[in-house]
Amino acid sequence: MEEESDTRKINNSFLRDHNYATEADIISTVEFNPSGELLATGDKGGRVVVFQREQESKSHPQRRGEYNVYSTFQSHEPEFDYLKSLEIEEKINKIRWLPQQNAAYFLLSTNDKTVKLWKISERDRRSEGYNLKDEDGRIRDSSTITSLRVPVLQPTDLMVEATARRVFGNGHTYHINSISVNSDLQTYISTDDLRINLWNLEITDQSFNIVDIKPSNMEDLTEVITGAEFHPLECNTFAYSSSRGSVRLCDMRKQALCDTHCKLFEEPEDPSTRSFFSEIISSISDIKFSHSGRFLMTRDYLTVKVWDLNMENKPVETYQVHDYLRGKLCSLYENDCIFDKFECVWNGADSVIMTGSYNNFFRMFDRNTKRDVTLEASRENSKPRAILKPRKVCLGAKRGKDQVTVDSLDFSKKILHTTWHPQENIIAVAASNNLYIFQDKVA
Repeated sequence: MEEESDTRKINNSFLRDHNYATEADIISTVEFNPSGELLATGDKGGRVVVFQREQESKSHPQRRGEYNVYSTFQSHEPEFDYLKSLEIEEKINKIRWLPQQNAAYFLLSTNDKTVKLWKISERDRRSEGYNLKDEDGRIRDSSTITSLRVPVLQPTDLMVEATARRVFGNGHTYHINSISVNSDLQTYISTDDLRINLWNLEITDQSFNIVDIKPSNMEDLTEVITGAEFHPLECNTFAYSSSRGSVRLCDMRKQALCDTHCKLFEEPEDPSTRSFFSEIISSISDIKFSHSGRFLMTRDYLTVKVWDLNMENKPVETYQVHDYLRGKLCSLYENDCIFDKFECVWNGADSVIMTGSYNNFFRMFDRNTKRDVTLEASRENSKPRAILKPRKVCLGAKRGKDQVTVDSLDFSKKILHTTWHPQENIIAVAASNNLYIFQDKVA
């Protein structure tokens, strides 16, 4: 994307904000549904907020694309594991939508231990005229019933209900870091640091362990699993990433326990650049298949890499997200920022990549033109129809217009969670307790 022409077409659509934000209000995941009509966020307080896209109307054609609150519900509550004397946070780690098959919507949400399947449905009618109950819902005296009535449906105000249809618990010893729905729409995987479990969406009390990297002696542990995702088209294929910067592609047709991978995607380390922080910054924080299924994208601390599934030895594309931080790794290690887990996302055509950075910056990389742009999600840019201007980070003390020096970056402001509309140029980025939605300018 060209820095000038394309970024000028981006404007702001919605801002979710709390004047008195608490730790529980911080957004921990954000996800569009497959049609892009709904957008869900989860926060550290265990709440899920679903936004619905405004329908286009002749009187307000400019409002097409705005997202308004559709449903809010408490997905998870804080729990306590008495056997291990551990508190289980209510924080929503991931949300994944299921493709819509009827009038209702379904999504999976997970905290550290439990995955839940939620049904979100609308109700605008109410049944009246029961035989055994009066209009207040109280049971009638059977001796007073002298005739039979046929219940009728009466229109009422629209109500959106969220119902927990399934609760998948007791499947993980360690914290769940990702979930992924299979293309067969019957199964999904949940992943923790050492194991990946395969679940049937209809069965809550049984799962199959398909990857287990736990050594017999925990002192021999050299890596942990950081994420896993199903192939978008092939229901037998999935990939999982590790803290050592490698990705393993597995085929469930080969064997029940997929401890032996089919392909290993790993880039050899350059000995000349090796440092104390090499292992930390090489850990993969997010993994995403392209919509076409041909490519695989990984995000580590400093870069985004694109792998061709037919070439294992090195990525076909590498994008530097914030290489200017390489000289500040020591201070980033001391304030724990080096352990931040940034997500990455494809646009609908797999032609542009987006990922987050610090100072509420997020980066976009055009795979065709090889151009990139840095944009900022901030209160100044949150006004309706505001235009985002490209920002640049300079290494020196002197800075030009729209430039920021490395030393002035605010590392407490970070864009960790992003998502892209599956068909259109609409993006959503979470910055602390704020949700920013940007879209192409409406003509």
